[in-house]
Amino acid sequence: MSNCTIVTEFLLLGFSDTRELQVLHFVIFLAAYLAALVGNLLVITVVTMYHNLHRPMYYFLVNLSILDLGSISVIIPKSMANSLLNIRTISYSGCVTQVIFFPLFCIADLAFLTIMAYDRYVAICKPLHYETIMNKRACIQMVAGAWVGAILYSTLHTGGTFSIPFCHSNTINQFFCEIPQLLKLSCSDAYLTELGILVFSTCLISSCFAFIIVSYVQILPTVLRIPSKESQNKAFSTCLPHIIVVSLFVSTGIFAHMKPTSGSPSVMDLFVTVLYSVVPPLMNPIIYSIRNKELKASVRNLIHRRVFDNNTRFISIS
Repeated sequence: MSNCTIVTEFLLLGFSDTRELQVLHFVIFLAAYLAALVGNLLVITVVTMYHNLHRPMYYFLVNLSILDLGSISVIIPKSMANSLLNIRTISYSGCVTQVIFFPLFCIADLAFLTIMAYDRYVAICKPLHYETIMNKRACIQMVAGAWVGAILYSTLHTGGTFSIPFCHSNTINQFFCEIPQLLKLSCSDAYLTELGILVFSTCLISSCFAFIIVSYVQILPTVLRIPSKESQNKAFSTCLPHIIVVSLFVSTGIFAHMKPTSGSPSVMDLFVTVLYSVVPPLMNPIIYSIRNKELKASVRNLIHRRVFDNNTRFISIS
């Protein structure tokens, strides 16, 4: 404990020391961030504007888009700024902020994906009781429960992480403040803490994933028994985007956290981290907009209205 010092900042891992590659990293991350920003804001705007989308499924989708915006905004801008300015530092408070909000958004994301699976189960398997079960009060309670649970989860892990003194180093082998990497800097034996976080997170993710699987195990036979082919296609069109998003979220997260941790950073470690932290927020609005006919039609209508109105206004001024 005599070697412990007060840490005021941390050093993050850069993608490259070559200036040209740093600029390339900035450009790629900027493009991904802007695409995620536009896609998720478009989903939020469309669902808010069109009354035919004021239903529980789209209400949950708006929350999902808000979470995706939050998760990518917590880590990407700082990484871009470091690459552009050719620095690696992040302040202690900045690191705490990332550790608080990134797990919060991720676990809330999983909670909403689970809620959306339940919503699809009720809509398809119990259509006559849908309005009763998925009423406004129930939806608000589920949303509040997801947010409160995520806040408690994040607070627990943040408190456990930063209550440990740091003395080994202030260099984090990741491009943002990640809990497993921070625990490696601890003066104390962080093995049990890291193991506890891993077990708890694995159980939580497995429970949500199991609930989603059970929901779709009951949904699939019900859809196949629908006599009308058109109704079957409509049911599949509302379920398929959710299945793809869940698969992307869970597979990238499990792959990232189940792989053996190496003592020294590698390009593969950074690639895997980008895969689970950047790709889902970028792809989710695209998947929902392409596969969901109602949402796709509303997005097309909104864009058409804006372009047409602007062109009409320009012609009238001319």
